[in-house]
Amino acid sequence: MGRAKDTAEQRGQNPAGGSGDRVALELLVHGVGGTTPQEMLNDPSTVRITGDKTAAVHRRADDADAEKRPQDYADEPVAEAYVWSNLTSGNGARALWLLLLPFMVVNLAHWMRPTADGMRRAVRAYGTLVRLVALTLTVLLVAAACEVALDLTAWQCAGTRACAEERAWLGFLAPSETPGGWWTQPGRRLALASLAPAALTALLWYLSQRTWSAYESQQPLPHQSEPEEDGSRSALSRPGFWYGRRLVARLRAAHTAAGLLTVAASVGTSAARHDRTAGDGALHVFGIALEAVLALGAVIVVTVVCRRGRSESTLDEHLDRAVKVLPLSALAVLGVAIVYASWDRPDWRSGGRLPGDETFGVIALVQGLLVLALAGFAYALHRRSAVPGTVLGGLGGPAVAMLACALGGVMSGGVAQRVGDWLDDGGTPGADGSVFLGPPVVLTWQSAVIPVLLVAVLLLAVVLVMRARRRSRLEVARVHRDYAGERPDPERTRRIANTRALAALTDRAPVIVGIVSALTLLLGAAALVGAWGTRQVPSEAAEGTPAFVEGVADTTQALGSWLIGFGFILFVTWGRRAYRDPSARRTIGILWDVGTFWPRAAHPFAPPCYAERAVPDLTWRMATWTRQTGGRLVISGHSQGSVLAASALWQLSPSVRRRVALLTYGSPLQRLYGRWFPAHFGPAALMSLHREVDCWRNLHRPTDPIGGPIGLPGACGPDVDHAPLKDPLAYGRTESQPLPAPILGHGDYQADPVFADVRGTLLARLRPGADRDNGHDCAGDAPAAEPRTTGLPGPRGDGAVTVAADAAGPDAEAGQGSSGRSSG
Repeated sequence: MGRAKDTAEQRGQNPAGGSGDRVALELLVHGVGGTTPQEMLNDPSTVRITGDKTAAVHRRADDADAEKRPQDYADEPVAEAYVWSNLTSGNGARALWLLLLPFMVVNLAHWMRPTADGMRRAVRAYGTLVRLVALTLTVLLVAAACEVALDLTAWQCAGTRACAEERAWLGFLAPSETPGGWWTQPGRRLALASLAPAALTALLWYLSQRTWSAYESQQPLPHQSEPEEDGSRSALSRPGFWYGRRLVARLRAAHTAAGLLTVAASVGTSAARHDRTAGDGALHVFGIALEAVLALGAVIVVTVVCRRGRSESTLDEHLDRAVKVLPLSALAVLGVAIVYASWDRPDWRSGGRLPGDETFGVIALVQGLLVLALAGFAYALHRRSAVPGTVLGGLGGPAVAMLACALGGVMSGGVAQRVGDWLDDGGTPGADGSVFLGPPVVLTWQSAVIPVLLVAVLLLAVVLVMRARRRSRLEVARVHRDYAGERPDPERTRRIANTRALAALTDRAPVIVGIVSALTLLLGAAALVGAWGTRQVPSEAAEGTPAFVEGVADTTQALGSWLIGFGFILFVTWGRRAYRDPSARRTIGILWDVGTFWPRAAHPFAPPCYAERAVPDLTWRMATWTRQTGGRLVISGHSQGSVLAASALWQLSPSVRRRVALLTYGSPLQRLYGRWFPAHFGPAALMSLHREVDCWRNLHRPTDPIGGPIGLPGACGPDVDHAPLKDPLAYGRTESQPLPAPILGHGDYQADPVFADVRGTLLARLRPGADRDNGHDCAGDAPAAEPRTTGLPGPRGDGAVTVAADAAGPDAEAGQGSSGRSSG
């Protein structure tokens, strides 16, 4: 059927029947940062064609009925703008997503799995280990909330006279302030304080449930299976890839249950330990039973997390029974633990730290072991099917998972340290001789290694600066060659060379991530050994050692506490500013644009995946337009838009992809996604995309820090990659450009005349009757990458995806695509 349509188009006939002039559609999709439809369409008057306030397609008001007036669009396409910025940087509540940063990072580690052929068990083990690391992050966050609410506030401060006397709001909990009060017993104080971490867990569940309904519940475009579909080398072409409802729901239930069980353990095990020493038979037996139930619940949660991963081959609408049973059961266990802890125990007194403060050390140990196991499987997968250019030899996923654990530790430790410093009474004993001791020893050791890590990062920065300066000196000669014949301008040359050198630093990012991750693992292990080996904070453990060692211990402990507290305050301040300031919120949105492209396959509390809404939207729009007109497409994408464009193309059926030409510019498809996510954007996947579309051309600049060449092997490389574009377009002042031309870098590719020429060539290639016998080789038709001193003013440099679809009538004549009104 698809071939029949192609033949009809080549004869100048519309397969759908009827006649009419050519109408081209240009669908603009902004990239990172977001924008408005008015800015994208260069028109203050726009109308929404389809969609809602979250994501929608807009047109100029004058173009709303363009299909009824095809003769008016013979020389230029109809422009549409797909606006999806509200998916990542909408209202002020999005600032709360900063709290989910570790969850987002560990979710990225899942998709960084190396390419694997014939190692299904290793692939499943890799996914299982990442999900277990994600589970430990949830437990760590809730444990930090328990540390603040239960240990520091309800147990230590309320039980210490000096601390309670300075805080009137704790008076009803403090035995020294309200002797004989009902709430003064430690178990009841813990029961009341447990409502805070339980509320945090409920909030995480609510945000995950709400964002799923708002962003990720859109089903992809259904299409009938075709024989060619089995040959695609990318999982992004599978029908269920952008619809992970079953896995997200199951993980959400497991993580919610894990959070509630963590709170229940913090309350119930403390009471159980007291009952074991007090000798109360009935309460002792009940405590043992409660601890057994908590252990069983932990086993069940881990089992649910370790079950099968994503189902991508089909749309899996079935929900597991655990989705409802598990959270409700955990909530019931928490209720029982609260009642049990609230039972009357007149002789119970709080002193020291809350029992169970070794939890943070156990979590750190488990995380380290999981990351090491993950590294082992990643190395085995990469060794079996090594893909050239893969970051860190396939260890990118474990390195990023380690950074996620470090972020979680810094956030949890920062909260505990700041609250502990705020509540600290200077060591004055309470009524029962108790002293406010502050957070657990392991958190203090972890904060003490932060200065060492920062020194290492500073040294890395110095090395990078030196390399950039060396690269800049080498680029000076290249600049002179690129602009041969121009009058030399040392300052201008230096600025261009520096821009190129700084853009090349992006390729050093994997090394930085690898070194920082390795140091984090080693320093974390050292902190754990120090905490468990001495049971004292670093300054106390160093007493009696040489003066230099003692001074270093005191300095790192004090500086680490200050740095982790400063980081926490900075984090909160940034979130508060983002809540009030839309521009700052857009900056955070840029981070999410890159980090939340992938579905939530490892952590259900990560920020929502905008691509699970954006990719189906684009696919539906392209497929319905093609179906209505029977035409062909030219789709072009800038920056993150090129990733969305490729993902949407993979979701189309092969017969439709054959009629699509692709233009990418400033694209991170290979430079970032191909290297960091080789299993989905590796050379095999990109090669298959090149072969499945009619034609693919890629534009890039040496001054672009994000985009780069696709770099397909063999003859396919020149077929896809255009020669590097010169930036700036003009070296010096000319008659046509009396002012210095700007260095465009990652933006304004449309300002280069090459963009319009290549785009026009692709549009002409797909006209009825055009010669497409040369297969995928469309490089010969493209102009050389020689910049001219003049150029059309380009649009905003925030990224755009362009889709041009042709509705061919019987006697329609092909028209050149324009880069004026249509460029957006």
